[in-house]
Amino acid sequence: MILWIGKLLAPFPSLSFLRLTEYLSARSIGAALTAVLLTLWITPKVIWWLQRRAFVDQVRETGIPSAFDKAGTPVMGGVVLVGVVAGSCLLWCNLKSGYAILVVLGMVWFGAIGFVDDRAKMRAKSGDRGMSEPKKLLLQGAFAALLVAVLASPWTPLPWSETSRLHLPFLKTAVLDNPWVYFPFVFLFVLLVGNSVNITDGMDGLAIVPSVFAISVLGVFGYLLGNAIWSRYLVYPFLPGAGELAVFASAFAGAGVGFLWFNAYPAQIFMGDTGSLSIGGSLAVASVLLKQEFLFVILGGLFVAEAFTSQVQDKIGIRLLGRRLFSRAPLHHAMAYNGLAETKVVVRLWIVSGILALAALSTLKLR
Repeated sequence: MILWIGKLLAPFPSLSFLRLTEYLSARSIGAALTAVLLTLWITPKVIWWLQRRAFVDQVRETGIPSAFDKAGTPVMGGVVLVGVVAGSCLLWCNLKSGYAILVVLGMVWFGAIGFVDDRAKMRAKSGDRGMSEPKKLLLQGAFAALLVAVLASPWTPLPWSETSRLHLPFLKTAVLDNPWVYFPFVFLFVLLVGNSVNITDGMDGLAIVPSVFAISVLGVFGYLLGNAIWSRYLVYPFLPGAGELAVFASAFAGAGVGFLWFNAYPAQIFMGDTGSLSIGGSLAVASVLLKQEFLFVILGGLFVAEAFTSQVQDKIGIRLLGRRLFSRAPLHHAMAYNGLAETKVVVRLWIVSGILALAALSTLKLR
């Protein structure tokens, strides 16, 4: 919207400074500032509203005694993240960009699934009685199928030559260009990544900081791959328009920093499934649009480890073998169960996620 207003009014001499809105850097800074200020202003009001309506955390049995100290903390704070990021993008993104539309749609769709799940838990007054796993996967799969259909259609924002290509970090050329293999892979990738942040979100501030790291790195990739000079210099495919993902990433980073103000230990509000699923959906869509699906193994290594330990413990250990393979799962619960204080677990995993983000950035030149 601001881009359109800037183009409309910039010809007037006294408003010529509005030409700055044509620059991605200016709009990215504007999106970040807008998001952080809105989050700091809105979140206390949302906390009050949630407390009044008893939308509070429903504790699950995890084997960690400190989990019961969190009972009564307002949940569903993800509505702030989703609303603020979407609003900031509405102001600062190019609303004609397929990149911006798809990533915001992914965030809102997954966030809506999480919202319904959180509401179901509130009604049942149990952290274990939300939306069923098959129903969640069905709704998430519907979006994944929609994304695949858009990518395979004439309306794809990607250059047609890149639509079905799969790239690996450190390699200069694509390793696959086959739609019959690539599109099913994208479908599964969206489902797996979309749920990985949800599994990680289990301690105060744990999920939001690694999420900001990850989406910020993807924003850097979007800025560089959307620039003909930089993409050619770094030997990456040129993706015209991908720079709008830098604006989205900036809005998300701003909202994430603002949310951390209230979500840091001891948390005044939890993001709930509304927030964690919306973040997972955003990361999945952005990774696909930037052709960096396998980079997520490095960039989102913490999320991968959390999801892996959780699924192995549940699907193989408990259901198949009838015993635990780890002391506790996912990873952060195991660390706490083995004696580390919650704050130390969170900070150490933040450090790990920061190192992984730097490692992901290093792939820009190590090709």
